[in-house]
Amino acid sequence: MTTVTSTATTAAPRTAAPDPASQPYPYRRRPLTEPDWRRLPGWRDVTRAEWESAQWQRAHCVKNVRQLREVLGDLIDESFYADLQRDQATHATMSMLVTPQMLNTMDTGGTDAFYADPVRRYMIPVFSDRRADWPSHPRATRDSLHEAQMWAVEGLTHRYPTKVLAELLPTCPQYCGHCTRMDLVGTSTPAVAKHRFTLKNPDRHAAMLDYLRRTPGVRDVVVSGGDVANLPWPRLEAFVDALLDIDSVRDIRLATKALMGLPQHWLQDEVRAGMERLAAKARRRGVQIAVHTHVNTARSLTPLVARAARALLDTGIRDVRNQGVLLHGVNDTPADLLDLSFALLDEAQIMPYYLYMCDMIPGSEHWRLPLWRAQELQHAIMGYLPGFATPRIVCDVPYVGKRWVHQPADYDRERGISYWTKNYRTALEAADPDALTRRYEYYDPIHTLPSAGRAWWAEQAAAR
Repeated sequence: MTTVTSTATTAAPRTAAPDPASQPYPYRRRPLTEPDWRRLPGWRDVTRAEWESAQWQRAHCVKNVRQLREVLGDLIDESFYADLQRDQATHATMSMLVTPQMLNTMDTGGTDAFYADPVRRYMIPVFSDRRADWPSHPRATRDSLHEAQMWAVEGLTHRYPTKVLAELLPTCPQYCGHCTRMDLVGTSTPAVAKHRFTLKNPDRHAAMLDYLRRTPGVRDVVVSGGDVANLPWPRLEAFVDALLDIDSVRDIRLATKALMGLPQHWLQDEVRAGMERLAAKARRRGVQIAVHTHVNTARSLTPLVARAARALLDTGIRDVRNQGVLLHGVNDTPADLLDLSFALLDEAQIMPYYLYMCDMIPGSEHWRLPLWRAQELQHAIMGYLPGFATPRIVCDVPYVGKRWVHQPADYDRERGISYWTKNYRTALEAADPDALTRRYEYYDPIHTLPSAGRAWWAEQAAAR
């Protein structure tokens, strides 16, 4: 007879959960606050009803140095206004346009605090922010993503096999200094004469819809600009309603930084009722509508922004998502990005989605980060957020499109050149047999390179 001996299994000792304070990033909820706009000299008598009016906000946008001085007064030294005036006259690629809502989230507790404020750094750039050595990369271009070259019709970029970008208009409620469409959006500046659409908006919109009806391979339409919040609501609703009549269109995304910069717009009764109509039609057709916004720092999120996001979700759309941009001095630390992501997710019900590397437009070198730094930041934020809410950091490579920052085929760290491949053709490469094997280049800011790399670029510049 075989005797079976039973041995007790010793349970593994339990370990205590790590102290949150010992983690590289200690999570805690931070309730949103709406700064008191009455602290600013120019808005001391503004009522809450006025502040929450979209019309009041639009009428009181800050468009020049004089208006900024009228709002801030002597809270900021005169030297700042001179610094801003110099940049506006010489380097600015975007005209100045800041909503009261955005200006109110900036730190106005003194000139040094205002200079350092992350919202100020990208919304109101000044001359002293710019790089003196390399203000622009030698490979920078006005239309750095070559979107206009890929227009199927004017303003409709067919860059990806199943997706298009519809630029309905060339204006926004506010202008970001780092705007990727700086060649088209906004009014001209002394440094940049803007391009202009040649067709009137109704004709362009009709041509876009006609192309989409004739192109059943497109299932996803990003409706943008500019900012869709600047299009009169009846026109925007009519365009999206027409998209919903195209059987091949299955996803519609409305792009609006105004959800953060002008939440008052999205809280208007007309807009909410219209969104409910569109959401109901989309549900009947089995189509998804989402709103994509653009928030770069947790400072920009206030209770009013959260209210507007919830109001949009209440209309029945699928999601509100955020597409931020990585910017030096704005959000280039793991804590910056995690603070932003948790504020979006926990307090505003906005899904962290993408973080783009800043595009290679002129005058942007003081904002741009090298690829290796973006890779480090992606690594640092992993594991804290749910997987579905962990933003992907992407590089929008010219002629290629969005690629995760860990996807380069090769990377020359010394010269700051990364090499990328693609897996589809745009209309530009329809007959190009080498399109899927060619390597496409992206460039790090030169001032972030080692000395040998900086010297190499200086030699290239001297030889041109």
